[in-house]
Amino acid sequence: MTERSNSYYTATLNRDTDYPTLQGRHKVDVVIIGGGFTGVATAVELAEKGLKVAIVESHKIGWGATGRNGGQVTGSLSGDGAMRKQMRNTLGDEVDDFIWHLRWRGHEIIKQRVEKYGIECDLKHGHLHAAYKPSHMAGLRSDYDEAVRRGMGDEVSLLDRSQVRDLLQSDLYHGAIKNTRNMHLHPLNLCIGEARAAESLGALIFENSEVLEIIHGDSPGVRTAHGRIDANQVLLAGDVYHKLEPGQLKGKIFPAMGGIVTTEPLGDLARQINPEDLAVYDCRFVLDYYRLTADGRLLFGGGANYSGKDSRDIAGELRPCIEQTFPALKGVKIDYQWSCAMGIVINRIPQLGKLSDNVWYCQGYSGHGIATTHIMGEIMSRAITGQMQQFDTFAACSHIRVPMGDLLGNPMLAAGMWYYQMLEKLR
Repeated sequence: MTERSNSYYTATLNRDTDYPTLQGRHKVDVVIIGGGFTGVATAVELAEKGLKVAIVESHKIGWGATGRNGGQVTGSLSGDGAMRKQMRNTLGDEVDDFIWHLRWRGHEIIKQRVEKYGIECDLKHGHLHAAYKPSHMAGLRSDYDEAVRRGMGDEVSLLDRSQVRDLLQSDLYHGAIKNTRNMHLHPLNLCIGEARAAESLGALIFENSEVLEIIHGDSPGVRTAHGRIDANQVLLAGDVYHKLEPGQLKGKIFPAMGGIVTTEPLGDLARQINPEDLAVYDCRFVLDYYRLTADGRLLFGGGANYSGKDSRDIAGELRPCIEQTFPALKGVKIDYQWSCAMGIVINRIPQLGKLSDNVWYCQGYSGHGIATTHIMGEIMSRAITGQMQQFDTFAACSHIRVPMGDLLGNPMLAAGMWYYQMLEKLR
């Protein structure tokens, strides 16, 4: 039986999962490989349309990045610049509206689903995108102006240094955008709640059931050590955790390891350092991100490792960042530390495609997974049921495929991030 990571999220589950291992042979309309947000969100969408769905997960529902991330739901699409450039050929002058709608669609889906199915996941509104350097303010000002132009004037505020200081007990930032549409939440409780919603609609869910083979052809399906599921359609939604279909997918997505810690409960100090309970991330290429948990701890992440290898001492690496951000927390006890493998795409555009006529894949959110996975779940469910327009827009995007896969790809990512960090220091 697979154990979950020793994280704050695992320790504060509303209820854990105990779905069976796949045994024997089953028949469904759609079988989904992967029980993270992509797979579970798509399963809910399809089940709501009346399709019979099965999810097959190697470990436990929400075991990977879905249940280990920073818990921030923001309108920051990974790769939006590259999307705009590539999608203009398909969408023309509508490309900017298309991308703007995508930015916020995930928020709508999550809020509606939490309300519809009564999912308890500590959902809260409020976020700061903070300028770590004075030079970051120009980009924030541009983002703020676009949000106002798009009708979000009552949800965003452009703050100067002193205004940020009123919201955070920190002298680190030179300004920020405050955004009340953005959200933060307990991602593992959200995913498990959505899995229960899918199950209530008739979905079959199997855990501890590694898929050994995807069966292509007129009668597609998946095979595990002890069972098989036949289906009309197959969706591969394992992101960076699977090694299936290397002939087509190897070298297209790479793991970056993020570290996250959670402090001891801070008591009154929690409201002192962050009185409006805002989630925060800064403007750097390799950024810090943090928020308060429901029980008043500081959950803090940062320092992504693009070598693809875990850090041995996450708390040791992040403590100086915490104490630099909040001097009042010097010496604070850290109760939990864990890592999160993010699926990084070279051009940062999520990868949607088909491996054969009835076998699909969806992956690669480059650190922006919570909102984006729910957007992609909607797009994939539409495509599987014949509404291809949004899927085709993403599938038409070209992606770099690195020879030798992770062996060459991760050093390339590490070198690229070093280059951008060096550029940033010169700004």
